[in-house]
Amino acid sequence: MADTNSDAFTGVSETPDHLAFDEGALVDYMKAHVDGFAGLIDVGKFKGGQSNPTYLITTPDKKYVLRRKPPGNLLPSAHAVDREYRVMTALGGQGFPVPKTYALCEDDAVLGTAFFIMDFVEGRIFWDSSLPEVSKPDRAPLFKALIGTLADLHNVDHAAAGLGDYGKPGNYFERQVGRWSKQYKGAETTNIDEMNRLIEWLPSAAPDDDATSVVHGDFRFDNAIMHPTEPKTLAVLDWELSTLGHPLADFTYFLMVYFFPREVRGGLAGLDLDDLGVPSLDDAVQLYCERTGRDGVPDLDYCLAYNMFRIAAIIQGVYARSLQGNASSPEAAKMGAQVQPLAALAWQFAKNAGADS
Repeated sequence: MADTNSDAFTGVSETPDHLAFDEGALVDYMKAHVDGFAGLIDVGKFKGGQSNPTYLITTPDKKYVLRRKPPGNLLPSAHAVDREYRVMTALGGQGFPVPKTYALCEDDAVLGTAFFIMDFVEGRIFWDSSLPEVSKPDRAPLFKALIGTLADLHNVDHAAAGLGDYGKPGNYFERQVGRWSKQYKGAETTNIDEMNRLIEWLPSAAPDDDATSVVHGDFRFDNAIMHPTEPKTLAVLDWELSTLGHPLADFTYFLMVYFFPREVRGGLAGLDLDDLGVPSLDDAVQLYCERTGRDGVPDLDYCLAYNMFRIAAIIQGVYARSLQGNASSPEAAKMGAQVQPLAALAWQFAKNAGADS
């Protein structure tokens, strides 16, 4: 979850002491495992990435990205850089837009925590979903490109891609609610009534539809690199939360931005979308359904309640780590205040879906 202050998340900065590693050990590893590695010029930490610390590796002839687990005590099943590496490598083999991957190191003795290395992709990252950096005529094509990319992900034959065992098929919502309820309770710092109600209600109202695809888990503009001048997705980033799951859970996660206020991810709530040239919610749904062959998105209110509950649980985990001093970004410490409003919004959608008040 990010605010609209892109300066806090864009670019690289000096690596803080608690996230530094032995650069000599990195050089030795890359010499042995990355074909064409030409030596190290510089290492800088990307400002973004509250979960898994991410670094820009500059060499004489190209740039790489290193993504690693953070140090310290971690929540169970979190920070799975091995899964990120696996899914990106598999999807790249299917022609899906991801950075090229080079190597995964699960030996903590090398840099202190597990990590992987991939290409650095040049392009545009948009932090504000109203896309103020581009002209009105260019906004709808960028939305169409990004929604099309998500639809293409959901159309991937995950078994053919070697991802048939990347998650458990079926009962996705129930399993995810159970997972995030446990994660939330493990990181809880204050009692929030709406979160307790959602933990109780969500499993009882899950949709019957059991469709399964690869799901990204955090699909939004600022996790995609768009072409410098064209409405084209060059690379989708941050696959930590990916699994096999329900494609509509993934798509409605993207749709949450239509209900977020401006201060949350540059949300679109309250804006004149027609005046901006941004597709409406109905237009976004139609674009996705046309690309995936669906007739519509049933259970929209339930899916939005689920996704807002889930992101509230994720943010609570980031905030809890910030209190322990091992979150990747200083912005993480500001996130605690976002959990309750998100929970309240989630409960409103739950009531729209039939939950008792």
